[in-house]
Amino acid sequence: MHEAYRKTLRKRGITLLILTGAIILSCLTDFAIGPSGLSPSALLHTLLHPDTVPATQRLIVWQIRLPYTLMALCVGAALGLAGAEMQTILANPLASPFTLGVSAAAAFGASLILVTGLHTALVSQSTLITASAFICALLSVLLLDKISQSRVASTNVVVLTGIALVFTFQALVSLMQFIANEDALQDLVFWTLGSLTRASWAKVGVIAGVGGVVSLFSFRAAWQLTTLRMGEERAASLGIDVARIRRASLIRISLLSALAVSFVGVIGFVGLVAPHIARRLLGEDHRFYLPGSMATGALILSLSALIARVLVPGLIVPTGIVTSLAGIPFFLIIVLRREELN
Repeated sequence: MHEAYRKTLRKRGITLLILTGAIILSCLTDFAIGPSGLSPSALLHTLLHPDTVPATQRLIVWQIRLPYTLMALCVGAALGLAGAEMQTILANPLASPFTLGVSAAAAFGASLILVTGLHTALVSQSTLITASAFICALLSVLLLDKISQSRVASTNVVVLTGIALVFTFQALVSLMQFIANEDALQDLVFWTLGSLTRASWAKVGVIAGVGGVVSLFSFRAAWQLTTLRMGEERAASLGIDVARIRRASLIRISLLSALAVSFVGVIGFVGLVAPHIARRLLGEDHRFYLPGSMATGALILSLSALIARVLVPGLIVPTGIVTSLAGIPFFLIIVLRREELN
C-alpha cells in the first residue's frame, strides 16, 4: 500500500513536470511569433543584452511581447485556481467564474468606474476599477454560495442562477456602453472581448504578486478542500470549520476573478476547462489538483494567446474570443455527460 502511494505521488509529480515543460514550450513559441520578423537569435540577444540593440527592437521585446506572454500565464493560472476552488466549494462541475456570472459581475463593476470616470487624489482610477470589480464579484459568489446551501437547490438550480447572473450583468454592461462617451466605450469593448494586448509590466507584477499570495493560502487549505470534496458532513465530522473554509475560498475566488477582469477583460471557459483536465490528470487530492489547475489554466491561455496571434494574419484576435470558441464544445460535453449519468 505504501509503495502504491509513493508510485501515485511520483506519477503526479511527473505530470506536473510535463505540464511545466508544455508551458515553457508554449511561452517560447508565443514569444517568438510576431509581425516584426525578429529571428530567435535576435530575440535571445535582445533579452540578454537589451542595451546593445536598437530602441525599437528593445521596445518590441521588452514592452510588448514579454508582458503579453507573461500576462497570459498569470491570468490563466489565476482563472484555473479560481475555477478549481469554485467547483470544490459549490460541489458543481459546471462552476467557473465565467459560466456562473462572476466574471460578468466583475466586468460590470469595472464598467461602473470607467463610465463615471470616478477617481480621487489618493486612489487612482485603476485601483478603483479593481476594487469595484472585486466587490461585484464577491457579491455574486456570495449569492451563489447562499443558493447552493439551500435545501431545495440542486446543481441545476445553481447553474440556472449563474446563467441568470451572466445575462443580468451582461445587460448592465450593455447599458453602460449605451450611456458611455467615446473614450469609455472603447475601453468597455475591451472588457467584453477580453484581450491581452494591453499587458504591461505593472499589471503583470500585480497579478503575479497577488496571485502568488492567494495561491499560498489556497495550498495551505488543500487538505480541508480535499475533505470538503467528500461532502460537508464528512468534513465537519473531521473537525473542519466548513463555513470558514468556504468564506475564505469565496474571497480568493472573487479577488482572482476581479484582477483578471480588471486587467484583461472577460476571458471565458478557462476556469471551467482547466480544473476538469487537472482532475483527470491528477485526481482529487488538492495538493496536486490546485497547482495542476493553475498550470493547466496557464497552458490553455498561453496556447489561446498564441492562436490569437496567428488566426488572422496581421491582426491579434481578442483572446476571449478564442477561449470561448474552444470552451463551448467542452462545456457541452460536460453537460451531456452529466445527463447520461443522471
